[in-house]
Amino acid sequence: ATGFPIALVSAMLACGLTLDDIPCGKYGTLKNYYPDGEYVVIKFARWAFEKFKGAEDKLGTQMRAVGEVMSIGKSYKEAFQKSIRSLETGRYGLGYAKNFATLSKEELIEKLHVPTSERQFIMYEALRKGATVDELYELTKIKRYFIEQMKELVIEEEELKKLTDLPSKEVLEKAKLDGFSDKYLADVLKTDQKVIRELRAKYGIKHHFYGVHVSGTENSSYYYSSYHTSTVDKEVTSFEGDNKILILGGGPNRIGQGIEFDYCSCHAAMALKRLGFKTIIINCNPETVSTDYDTSDVLFFEPLTLEEVLSIHELLKPLGVIAQFGGQTPLNIASSLKKYGVRILGTPPEVIDMAEDRDLFRNMMEKLHIPMPESGMAVTVEEALEIAERIGYPVMVRPSYVLGGRGMEVVSGPAMLEDYMKQAKGVTPDRPILIDRFLKHATECESDAICDGENAFVPAVMEHIELAGIHSGDSACILPSYNLSEKQIKTIKEYTKKIAVEMKVQGLMNMQYAIEGDTVYVLEANPRASRTVPLVSKVCDINMVALATEIVTSELTGKASPVPSLKDREYPYYGVKEAVFPFNMFPEVDPVLGPEMRSTGETLGMAETFGEAFYKAEEGSGASLPMEGTVLFSVNKEGKLELPPLAKQFYDLGFKLMATGKTCDLINDCGIPCEKIYKMQEGRPNIVDAIMNDQISLIINTPAGPNKVFDDSYIRKNAIKKRIPYMTTMAAAKASAQGIAAVKKKKEIQVKSLQELHESIK
Repeated sequence: ATGFPIALVSAMLACGLTLDDIPCGKYGTLKNYYPDGEYVVIKFARWAFEKFKGAEDKLGTQMRAVGEVMSIGKSYKEAFQKSIRSLETGRYGLGYAKNFATLSKEELIEKLHVPTSERQFIMYEALRKGATVDELYELTKIKRYFIEQMKELVIEEEELKKLTDLPSKEVLEKAKLDGFSDKYLADVLKTDQKVIRELRAKYGIKHHFYGVHVSGTENSSYYYSSYHTSTVDKEVTSFEGDNKILILGGGPNRIGQGIEFDYCSCHAAMALKRLGFKTIIINCNPETVSTDYDTSDVLFFEPLTLEEVLSIHELLKPLGVIAQFGGQTPLNIASSLKKYGVRILGTPPEVIDMAEDRDLFRNMMEKLHIPMPESGMAVTVEEALEIAERIGYPVMVRPSYVLGGRGMEVVSGPAMLEDYMKQAKGVTPDRPILIDRFLKHATECESDAICDGENAFVPAVMEHIELAGIHSGDSACILPSYNLSEKQIKTIKEYTKKIAVEMKVQGLMNMQYAIEGDTVYVLEANPRASRTVPLVSKVCDINMVALATEIVTSELTGKASPVPSLKDREYPYYGVKEAVFPFNMFPEVDPVLGPEMRSTGETLGMAETFGEAFYKAEEGSGASLPMEGTVLFSVNKEGKLELPPLAKQFYDLGFKLMATGKTCDLINDCGIPCEKIYKMQEGRPNIVDAIMNDQISLIINTPAGPNKVFDDSYIRKNAIKKRIPYMTTMAAAKASAQGIAAVKKKKEIQVKSLQELHESIK
């Protein structure tokens, strides 16, 4: 926000320099520095309450945000409205919260008694319905200044709505000065965004770009846009050379899209510099390395929307734009950018759209003779019921064009499917609901590929520890695969190469598979960088982003593709990825895994054996596996088949066993000593008492399913409270036993640097 790199300056001071030794272009040295930016900065948090069923959208002393955006403008109104569209929640302004438009003033006021993630939007609608500044101040204690500014925006929007024709230059200019986006204005004026854009051009209303000087450097700056003109700031018009490439960043961290895409953006910038290009990055997330002043040659702190990206593109005229390294964010605007004549480097947007169209994708799989689970696309409830009937329940349902399994569910019957379709938002013929046969007891795997359109290379196949039905981002994962046969690995690699070449992918691609019996089924293709790219790159010692960057710029550089020279290698170690969850922030939510992603981060454990690597990954995620104590089992019907050998394994490792009802009887019947404990509804002392009295070291509790008589989520919720490691799948429980066994056998955990491990690759 200030342009003052605190960590950099602190490091310089710690090394013995004084403020008078550190150069600062604008002031001579840092000794003379003072904050003087003529701009306003807004930080707005990004929440993910929609990901957690039963979560209370309520803000308090415990942080619940999963990311944030930062916006810069010349006025509070401009910066504030910019921050709203930076959030990427489908809203382009404060009045975009359609769900509040139907509520009365009284209903809106009622909602303001408790702070929520929607508070600013509720206030905006309340002002529109006649609430006064004083009323809102008394309720929220938000300073009157901010509420007054909001009220002015409401009045301005209402005046715009009264217009019967396109606005005059003065009216449009005022709206732009106050931060109204082209998209928002188009909706208010009931016209198209293109019309507003052309009207702006006709009136000569355009973005101006201003620099934020980086203190402690000679003349480094990064830039922001504003419709206000100022004589104080020096406007940026261009920078030296025509060899420029624009990278679109990933926007705010959120569940499903986080710093893995920042990793990709940064490595792309580094690779482009090595190839002799000047780099431009657009991003709005202050927590990332891509928004450091020295990652790219020019950085713009801007929302990743069509309006802002086109303005920067017109200003700097880069040779092309890279959209495949920022996750779903840049892909959402890639097709529109292309329509405006922007050159998208790498896989074309049409190919990405084809991968989302299940009919087109299925036709391609049939042509390539690659099996896929039966599926269909539905827009109406009737279509969905007909498809599900044909496929057979259970089915996996999800919206199209989403990251992180947003809205994905396993549906077990017609009533549940009807409910799902009624609650689904934004379903159109262009964005239908996807319905697939759910593969029960299938092993899920994935592979990342690098492709140049004619050749493809797959460094390794990742095997998920949890079975199909758990989102890939939430499942623990082994790399290279541990339980797959040579034939299965060969099949997955062949399928991946065939699909990448058939789709003429230029750059990176991620494939998801499920193995049921002997058949490898394709689940989906994502022709872009995925969240596993950093994982594969680090475990396999291959800079996938750098190679992909060489491919997408090969037309500009004339360099040959690096893919044909890539060869398969043997890895004498395993990397295990474990997901990290924010369930401690949501004490009211059942911390159980499913097809919708809920993790906010991940850890990586590396070792020569799978068990030790898994143990390290768990320890890294803050859930250290115990070496002794009592293991509690409370297992559902499906899990009981795998229970006896697992219980024996823990018993042989020296653990005491404790279990509920039939689970305990089953363990005892196998000749393994196990103590019975009551469930909460059965009496006392029960599971909760044992957890609270520190009698349990590890919990294995598989959910009882939708037809359960009594809810067992209290076991998992209390485990989080007491920070006891808990496993909700039998696959994770088995991996835990292997991890404990490996460490007990070794007595000492081996520590090797990443470089040492890479040296051992053959």
